[in-house]
Amino acid sequence: MVRWVRGQVVVVGGGPVGMLLACELAGRGVRVVVVESRAAVSGCPKASVLHARAVQCLVRRGYLAGLAGGGGVAPVGGAFHFAGIPGLVISAPSAEPEPVLRCSQEVLERHFEGRARAAGVRVLRGCRVVEVRQGAGGVRVVARGPGGTVVCTGGYLVGADGARSVVRRQAGFVSRTWPATVSAMAGDVRLGEGAVLEEGWHRTERGWVVVRHVGGGVVRLRTLDCRGAQVRRDLPLGLEELRREVGRITGGDVAMGEGRWLSRFSDFSRLALCYRRGRVLLAGDAAHVHFPVGGQGLSAGVLDAVNLGWKLALAVRGRAGASLLDSYDLERRPAARRVIDNTRAQLALMRPGPELDPLRALFGQLLAGGGGESGVLASMVSAQDTVLPARGPDASFWEGRFLDNVVLRTRQGAVDVIGLLREGSALLLLFGDGGAGGGYAGQARRWAGLVRVVHAEPVPRLACDALLVRPDGYVAWASGAGGLAAALTECFGRGAAPARERGVLAGVAG
Repeated sequence: MVRWVRGQVVVVGGGPVGMLLACELAGRGVRVVVVESRAAVSGCPKASVLHARAVQCLVRRGYLAGLAGGGGVAPVGGAFHFAGIPGLVISAPSAEPEPVLRCSQEVLERHFEGRARAAGVRVLRGCRVVEVRQGAGGVRVVARGPGGTVVCTGGYLVGADGARSVVRRQAGFVSRTWPATVSAMAGDVRLGEGAVLEEGWHRTERGWVVVRHVGGGVVRLRTLDCRGAQVRRDLPLGLEELRREVGRITGGDVAMGEGRWLSRFSDFSRLALCYRRGRVLLAGDAAHVHFPVGGQGLSAGVLDAVNLGWKLALAVRGRAGASLLDSYDLERRPAARRVIDNTRAQLALMRPGPELDPLRALFGQLLAGGGGESGVLASMVSAQDTVLPARGPDASFWEGRFLDNVVLRTRQGAVDVIGLLREGSALLLLFGDGGAGGGYAGQARRWAGLVRVVHAEPVPRLACDALLVRPDGYVAWASGAGGLAAALTECFGRGAAPARERGVLAGVAG
């Protein structure tokens, strides 16, 4: 039996990245089909950290509202580490949320899936993709599931199907790879009677053991052996092997009663050389894979989805500028390369040889000092240093920068940037009478269905007459740097959205 399912966008992969992207698209009126091979959300512990820029973007779209205070998300403060060296302090502007949140991938995936289904997304679970094709008019995905064959068609396809992405392979994406050089193990274990493992990052001359107590007498373990890559990473990991490895590194026998979610991993890294091939795009681990130090993987995928969502929705509705979809690759691929580079640098510092002790000591001093060096590393790990490429040589200081949350005093009262962006549309912020004198509101009238004009009192720290803010919170244009109409055309094409589209975004963020 063959079922045919039609959507405007087909998303392969129902993890947090795929589900978040589906939410963003459906909230903008796009019909979305998600195809996921797993029959249910896995409880396997994976990513558990959301860093500052991802948190800031999710808050602006209202996605943490159903989690905060409900036990799903817990702030962990700004104290973090770099290559296992303590002292890295991640901070954010005072009006922003907590800069580091602990949230399991399982909880986040369930939350996004609930939001996606409520927005009308069709989720096909238990369906394994076997064929991907694209043509001039659209895409086709063939999957096999318990009910037989499912054929999904649409205008665009996004592969968010993880490190072993079928979409990436079958759509012909080329990647750069960095081969594995280390062996690592992971698992949740219950320690035997009398066994004690102190929580934290522990380095010996034989490697690393990372210990986190997760409750109920269970500890979450990660080990790192820098002597070389595993010969057979595909072999299942048994509890006895993990016990021996922990004992080898720590230098003592550690009794373990039972284990769960035992797995192997390495520092193998991959970066797709482009994120778009025609009507097929990649996001999350399908586009980039790196050594999981610093907890940056989940945040990178979230930022992919937030960047791509509004652009792809505009493309589907015929409202995007000619190069808008291509900007997804130009903006997100360099960010992924930076994550790959900094995780490889951290791993270099983690190699246990004594010749690295002076370098580790130097980094420890820099982090403990809390000065500019620590701030640079913190901004990098949290992605708060991201500045998007400028459109041209006459770009203003603000273009490509993330607009921090500020309170604006408008004709309707005080409102902050987070509240304004929750609706999901772009913003044209006009300060004082500068907007009126320059005619910016008049220039933006053709894009009335896509850009919300907000008149506000001047904000000294912004020091400009007008800002065009994208739906993802980044500044697309500022007064004094070329024409507003050119920036609007680049993002939203040449004409105004039909009147019937103007209410599409209302209430998408909840």
